[in-house]
Amino acid sequence: MNDTPIEQDTSTTTDVAENQPTFEQFGLTPETIHSTRYAGFKVPSPVQQQAIPLILEGRDVVGQAQTGTGKTAAFGLPVMNKMHLDRGVEALVIVPTRELANQVSDELFKYGKKLGIRTVTVYGGSSYGRQIGLIERGAQVVIATPGRLKDILSRGMIEHFAPSTVILDEADEMLDMGFLDDINEIFDYLPSDRQTLLFSATMPKPIKQLAERILVNPAFVSITKEETTNTDITQQYYVIEENERDDAIIRLLDAEESGKTIVFCRTKREVDRLSNVLSSVGYNAKGLHGDMEQRQREAVIRSVKDNNVDVLVATDVAARGIHINDITHVINYHIPFDPESYVHRIGRTGRAGQKGVAITLVTPLEFKELQRIRKVVGTKMAQAYIPTKSQVQSAQLGKLVDEIEKQKIYDEATQVLEALSEDMDQTQIAYKLISLVMQRSDVKGPNNIGVSKQRMEKIMSAMERNEKGGRGGGNRRRGNYNRNRRNGGGRSGRSRSQGQR
Repeated sequence: MNDTPIEQDTSTTTDVAENQPTFEQFGLTPETIHSTRYAGFKVPSPVQQQAIPLILEGRDVVGQAQTGTGKTAAFGLPVMNKMHLDRGVEALVIVPTRELANQVSDELFKYGKKLGIRTVTVYGGSSYGRQIGLIERGAQVVIATPGRLKDILSRGMIEHFAPSTVILDEADEMLDMGFLDDINEIFDYLPSDRQTLLFSATMPKPIKQLAERILVNPAFVSITKEETTNTDITQQYYVIEENERDDAIIRLLDAEESGKTIVFCRTKREVDRLSNVLSSVGYNAKGLHGDMEQRQREAVIRSVKDNNVDVLVATDVAARGIHINDITHVINYHIPFDPESYVHRIGRTGRAGQKGVAITLVTPLEFKELQRIRKVVGTKMAQAYIPTKSQVQSAQLGKLVDEIEKQKIYDEATQVLEALSEDMDQTQIAYKLISLVMQRSDVKGPNNIGVSKQRMEKIMSAMERNEKGGRGGGNRRRGNYNRNRRNGGGRSGRSRSQGQR
């Protein structure tokens, strides 16, 4: 146990160098460098720059960084770099959920494939015998959830289980899910002579106390507020009326050149309804929330990874820990409840050096809350206006012209043209074929969606007057806003807690 309180030890905090280093400069083995290229990494992220050298030195590390900043590689690469293949389990990674266990396992498998390192996931709902058998047959890395791991260790089901490195990932999430007692008990079964790494998006007091108990003279890695939101993510917001949310989502999906998209909702009921709405207008959409069975959730995530789902509609908790590197867009159907949720949500895009877009829908009554999130997170978020139906149609016509010009002509097209020419001239045929293609990409909804630029200017002016007018006016507006949140559908305290599980 470390006797020095965490808050008082700042001498070991590292700073990000102005000139971004390469993975080669860390002194990683050639095989590990090859693994970074196989995994698609080009340059290390800020958390990787700070954590990798410390872990290679053998230091215990406390890392505070949000989801999507590259934490898995930050601990996975240096830990695997030091491994020997003949010593059994050398690394234990403890995560809060089965979904995250599978995601981390997939990532570590990629890093370790060229190194000959084998990984095993351990969580409830699967066979004890199969999981233990895989461990005993020579796995070097175990990724486990607290409940199943505590059960296995307390019953002595694995002999000589002595990992030299133990990683706690998403520690604050484990606290929120009530696993803190399990974590403390698990460490009673682990060797004291170990390297311990703790990663958490936030550092509430119980997590600090846990770190003081299980880490020895740790080094600290912290991503600053400016680094928290990925610079590869373009952040935008659209001001709409409450009854325009569905139309706005559909219009943005029609207008944006998006690949895989995640739409975040507040409640499970909202997830089910919106995924059905999007499916009814032609989008391959699936929902993801806590009421679904484990097999259903895993099937949905697998479908997204396999490019069989275009739009994933999810609650915050259900999507926590999802690592899919080719998500191009994240859309907040409702504004998140707090700044940390906003950062977690948008961190699903712009991963592994790719560009991403984060979009948030807000009503005029929610605009002040959006401003608060922007201030706390310290991020740049540009206002945009939802394109009109005419604008989207015009853009689609331009794309259609380009596609037709580039289209390869198949031999069978001659037969179709000859058959059609018996009743129509070629101009009519061309018009009908183009109309057929256009019909398949029909733009839904009204022409105009969202608050107009003129009305937005009036809202901004009113907010500036209220701020200058003192606390009275501002408090009255907040009071109205809070009453609206209490009275609105799905926004009561009870619905909030249910919707995020």
